[in-house]
Formats: sequence, structure tokens, C-alpha cells
Amino acid sequence: MTDSGARSAMPPPSEGLGRAMSPQRRPFWKRNAPKVPGRSVQASPIRENLKDQKPRKTLSFQDFEDNTSDAWDDAEDEIIALSEAKLSFENLLPVSVNHGKTASTNQASLPQRLEEVTGENTVPVTGDFPSQQASSTGKSEEVSSVSRQKGVGPGVGIRQSIPEDSNTAPAMPPVHPPPTVNTRHSEDTTESGDWSVPQSESRPNPPSRLSRQLGRACSDDKSLSEREGAKLKKVNEFIAGPNTDLDALKKMVWSGVPREARPTVWKLLSNYLPANVERRCMMLERKREEYFRFVKQYYPSRTQDNHVETWRQIHIDIPRTNPLIPLFQQKVIQEIYERVLFIWAIRHPASGYVQGINDLVTPFFVVFLSEYTDLDVITEDFDASQNLEEKALNSIEADCFWCLSKLLDGIQDNYTFAQPGIQLKVNALRELVKRIDAPLHAHLEAHMVEYLQFAFRWMNNLLMRELPLRCTIRLWDTYLAEPQGFSTFHLYVCAAFLIKWRKDLLRERDFQGLMLHLQNLPTIHWGDDEIGLILAEAYRLKYMFADAPNHLNQKKPT
Repeated sequence: MTDSGARSAMPPPSEGLGRAMSPQRRPFWKRNAPKVPGRSVQASPIRENLKDQKPRKTLSFQDFEDNTSDAWDDAEDEIIALSEAKLSFENLLPVSVNHGKTASTNQASLPQRLEEVTGENTVPVTGDFPSQQASSTGKSEEVSSVSRQKGVGPGVGIRQSIPEDSNTAPAMPPVHPPPTVNTRHSEDTTESGDWSVPQSESRPNPPSRLSRQLGRACSDDKSLSEREGAKLKKVNEFIAGPNTDLDALKKMVWSGVPREARPTVWKLLSNYLPANVERRCMMLERKREEYFRFVKQYYPSRTQDNHVETWRQIHIDIPRTNPLIPLFQQKVIQEIYERVLFIWAIRHPASGYVQGINDLVTPFFVVFLSEYTDLDVITEDFDASQNLEEKALNSIEADCFWCLSKLLDGIQDNYTFAQPGIQLKVNALRELVKRIDAPLHAHLEAHMVEYLQFAFRWMNNLLMRELPLRCTIRLWDTYLAEPQGFSTFHLYVCAAFLIKWRKDLLRERDFQGLMLHLQNLPTIHWGDDEIGLILAEAYRLKYMFADAPNHLNQKKPT
């Protein structure tokens, strides 16, 4: 077929288009085009012949808008009305921000407040808004006229239908407080002149996993505080009786003493206070007076030749006591330590002062100080010279001296010449670890680590250099409640403490790594829970070996 024949067989374009666009074959959504929102009101008929069609004039957006029937033609948006009035956002923002206050304040005094905040260009708002709206500038008058024509508020998102033939202004609709305005967002919109419509409130999100965990933690803390409150009440009732049963009290506070009752409980368990309630005040006064007689008698001799060396060593060690706690760097506290340690050394010439005894005063001082303040003196700044009277400081000093004396009476062989008590305890620790954890013991011996190299400080300072002060106080609760707690039970605590780090120690492959780890144990974040686990393990070891001393003795070769 030739090209001419093909062209003659094809129908004209106009005929094909006319058949396709005939009214009978027109889709239903095109038949009633004028009734559909967004369609032209007057639809132009479809011409049958496209050849005779003239080029259509390009419509502007305004022409298209005028010929368009929209669903929102009843009332224009307030933002468009304000843009026609050429109102700047600087005048709009104060009105919108302060609009929420009209529901709870007197509307008559609102124009005065707006003038104070925004200046002269602010549009005052009255109760007869918007027909009686007062204007002080040309822009305000223009806004008022636009508001009357369009029935819109000054940019606050409130529509009002105002009849054009009505002279009476409608009543102000109920106004709800607007959502909180973000200051940073407001500043940005002020500079750009844009207005962002606040989003509607959405449904509250379901509780997340973190919130549920926090809720469980809060409930656990609440139950824990309830248990502590019940325990405190029980302990107070117990020690307030006419005669306190010390054995029953030890069982009650073995797992910890409530902070509020700790000063009295420690004095009772140290045999410093009598069990009889009526004799306690008289005993305290007598012992405190006796201590200051010692101070008056012995303290001036600190500069004598036979005591100058003791005094010099005490004077050197005092600033090293708890250097990270500001309380113990205060001069008044250091003077208390000097007197307590010097008087004890003079009255105990068999041992005298030995480095490490200065650390043993600290738990007593912190506990007895808690009777006079609710602050945590370990973590908070506390000026003892300004917050405590001299009488209170004297009472704390005397109580520390007598309780320290009671403590050192049970472990004095640790501080006599050559410190034989410490050497015996270190050897006992070595045998105990060998029995309960042979792989760890063999690992230490294989790398030439002697127990005396790290455990000497554990015995000399009662683990005070290895534990935070708060953990030491909790540890001493059990020591005071345990028979021979500072001398015998401390051995099992050291064994449990060493086993705690067995995995880390077994990973070390040289002497230096082992010693560095043993001398810098990571206990800075420990609390009562960790101390409770160590004490539980120590009690288990004591139950197994204390009544079977032959387990700690090596078998003699036959």
C-alpha cells in the first residue's frame, strides 16, 4: 500500500476526536463538570472541528480563581485578609500571644496592658470586638475595616460570621488558652514574617519501655523507703526501752543500721553507752568530761622531746586523711583529729601511733556528726566552724575518742611492734584462699605475688583505702553487730573481697598487672548492694571454716 493510500484510509483527526468525545460516550465525571468543586462554572463546549479552534487565551491565576467555585468561598482565610490589609507580623504577634489571657482577666484593662507590652502600634482589644475596636494608627483602622468585611479576628485563628446589614457587634466567643509558644520559634517567625499554625493536639503516646522501667524503679524505691521506715521505727522502739538487749539489737542491725538511728546504735554496740536508758545521759557527760581532762593533761606535752616524733607523724598524716572530701581539709576538723590521735597514742604506749589509725577515726566522726545536721557531709560542702557550736564539736570529739579506743582494744596487736596481728591475719587469708579458690591462689603464686604485698593495707586500714566512705560505714554496721567483727570476721570479708575480682585477676599475665589491679580496685561506684553481697559471702565462708579451724592448717608431712 502506498503512502497516499494509507493517508486516504485513515479518518480525519477531527472526526475521530469528535466520535471519541461525543456526549453519549463522555465519562460520567465529565458530564456534570460544573457541579464538581474546582471545575469551571461555565464549561466551554467541545468543538467538533479542531481546525477552526482559535488559540485559547492564557488565563491568569486571578482569572482562574474568579471562574472557580470552591468549597471555601464562604469566608476567606484570616491570614489572606491580614495580608491584604498589609499588617506586619510585629503588630500581629503581641495580640496573638496575649489573646489567651482574655479568658481569665478583665477585658476592660487589657488595652492598657497591651500598650505597656507592645507600644503605640498595638491594636487594642475590647469586649465589643471587632465593631468597637479602637485604633491608634492607620494600619489599625485598615485591620478593623477588613475584620468587619471578612468577619475574621486579628490573626488568632477565630472566624466570625458578621451580617453586613447588622450594626450590632456579636458577642466575643469563648476563648481557650492557646498552646505554649516556643520562644525560639517566635523569634524566628518574627524575623521572617511567617506565621505557622499550631498543630492540633494528638493522642497521647503509649508508655515507652523506659517509662515502664522508671515506674518500676520508683515503685521499688518506694517499697524500699517503706521498709527502711519500718526498720527505723522498730530500732527506735527497741533502743528506747528501759534496758536494751544488745544481742537482739545486733541481730536486728546486722544487715544495716538506719541513718537516723546509727549514732546511738554505734555507741551502744561499742559499749560506750550503757544498755539502761536512765544512765545514758549521765554516762555521756562523765565520759566527755574525762576526755577533756586528758586533753588538758597530755596535749601540752606534744612538743616535748619524748613525744615530738609521735606528734610529727600525726601532723603529717592528718592532711592525707580523705583528701578528696573537703570536710576533712578544714582546720577545725584537723585539730580534732590531732587531739584524738595524740591522746590515744599517749595512753597506749605499747603501740603508740601507727600510720593507718588516722583512717579509723573517720567513720565515727561522720556518723556522730550526722546527729547535728541532715546534710550528707561526704558529698556536700559543710563548714563545721559556722554550722556547729563549740559544744557540739566537743561532744563529737569525745565520742570519737572513746569509740576508737573500744575498737582498737580488740585489734591492738595489729599496731604493736612488728605488727604481729596483721602478719597472722595475712597468712590466714592466704590459707583460706588456697582452700576456697585454688586456681586463683596458684595464679598469684605463679607470678610471684605475695599476699603481704596487697593484703597488709587491707588489714591495717580495715579496707578503708579500697572502699568509698559510704561503703565503709555500711561495712562497720555489720562489724559492730558481729562477734569479733573487726578482728575475726574481717578476715572472711577480705577473702570474699579478693574472690570478687578473680576473673579480672586471672586475665592478668604478669606481676605488674596483678599488683596494679589489686592496688586500684574499681569500687568508686559501689553502694550498699555490693557490700551486702560481700558480707553474705563472708558469712558463708565463716560458717564453713570458723568452726573447723583445721581446714586452715596445712597438713604436716608424715
